[in-house]
Amino acid sequence: MSSRKKKTPRSLGKPFRGKGKPLVPKWKLFRANEPLLSVFMWGVNHSITDLSHVPPPGLLMPDDFKAYSKIKVDNHAFNKENMPSHFKVKEYCPNVFRNLRERFGVDESEYLTSLTEQEPRRSIDDPRRLLFSYDQRLCIKVITGDEVANAAPILIKYHQVRSLTNYQPEATSTEPTGKGVSRLFVSYDKKLVIKTMDTEAVAEMHSILRDYHEYVVEKHGKTLLPQYLGLYRLTVDGNETYLIVMRNIFGRKYKVHRKYDLKGSTVQRQASEKEKSKELPTYKDNDFLEDQCKLNLPADAKTKLIDMLSADTAFLSRLHLMDYSLLVGIHDCDKALEEAKAADAAAASTATAVGGATGDSSEPDLEAGSADEFQPTPPDSPIPSTGAFAPYPTEGGVELDDEFYAIPSNPNASQREIYFIGLVDILTYYGVKKRTASAAKSVKYGSEAENISTVKPEQYGRRLLEFVTKAVSAGDG
Repeated sequence: MSSRKKKTPRSLGKPFRGKGKPLVPKWKLFRANEPLLSVFMWGVNHSITDLSHVPPPGLLMPDDFKAYSKIKVDNHAFNKENMPSHFKVKEYCPNVFRNLRERFGVDESEYLTSLTEQEPRRSIDDPRRLLFSYDQRLCIKVITGDEVANAAPILIKYHQVRSLTNYQPEATSTEPTGKGVSRLFVSYDKKLVIKTMDTEAVAEMHSILRDYHEYVVEKHGKTLLPQYLGLYRLTVDGNETYLIVMRNIFGRKYKVHRKYDLKGSTVQRQASEKEKSKELPTYKDNDFLEDQCKLNLPADAKTKLIDMLSADTAFLSRLHLMDYSLLVGIHDCDKALEEAKAADAAAASTATAVGGATGDSSEPDLEAGSADEFQPTPPDSPIPSTGAFAPYPTEGGVELDDEFYAIPSNPNASQREIYFIGLVDILTYYGVKKRTASAAKSVKYGSEAENISTVKPEQYGRRLLEFVTKAVSAGDG
């Protein structure tokens, strides 16, 4: 009985060239600062590669909404400096999410490149804000000024204890503690967002997925709902982590200078002082009102916004979902122009100083330091815009063809702005816990109970729609 030798990478292709070493095919490396991201990049690459060999089904069947694919890897010897030796990757409903990506105009190769070409970066909204050294030995955490002040007396006591004992600190888990704490990552090209989920949110995702898909098909992808593009479970070192991939609401070409999380509620809906100390704080409903903020939209864009928000909130109410938010990011065009000029001036000053120190009298190449240097290169043949508010006005010089949630301000407005508007966090079911919370808050706030965030889904959606309608400036001027 003959035995067939299992092919390994070293036995593929021509085994030798002369007296040299065996030829080894080039494998793709997935380097990240933490094992979870390395496994995620590996898993996405494995999944999309497998799907590419299978033609998409012409019609999704009920079993597609229950299907999954999974792989278990043991003793992973390749790229072991960055990848753990044992891990598992599970993708939920592969054909459904592939179909959703197509509906939302996200190309498979683009999806793969965004998530695997480079390591996803930690979002500035990530509550942990942890960074790791390349060898995983050191961890760096971003802390506030108050935390620095509070740490000083603790460090003194810690030093005293270490001086008197042979104390060795135990290794602590880097997983977030506390229910409901999510981690946020952004793909290197800022197109996609990766968010961790708890099991309750995953279960809700499964329960609404068929309705969600039908709604996306009905609306031809033109919706303010989160664009769910992939759902995964990763098991690393025995710890399970659920990750959902979504399109990034904020633009990748235009910096967001201010952002608001709006629920239509005014009870305890203002940013804390700790939040305001962040690089890009998330302001809330009362801050929006105090700032007297208005969304200066053209008449047709206002109509599209209100119509989409009305349909989306009605859909969410029908599924008994609530506690979601309308995320609004504002790009100030004039401020961005001033920042670009300041950056160019700083670059020119630095180049001049360096040239003087080295005796180089040649003029600096200002074009090399222009603000466009770090902008994504547009495709040679741009595809038709798939934006929710397309087509966009041509005046103003803004390019929004690849910015789905973007709306340029009214050309006649006194201040030129670009708004990024979309719904987030839609997976909260109005069940027993939320009903109990609503009843308790009604007793606590009395006459203001109708303004609390925890209300019935129909009332929640109607209130948010009214808030946004008032926030949008009327007319063309």
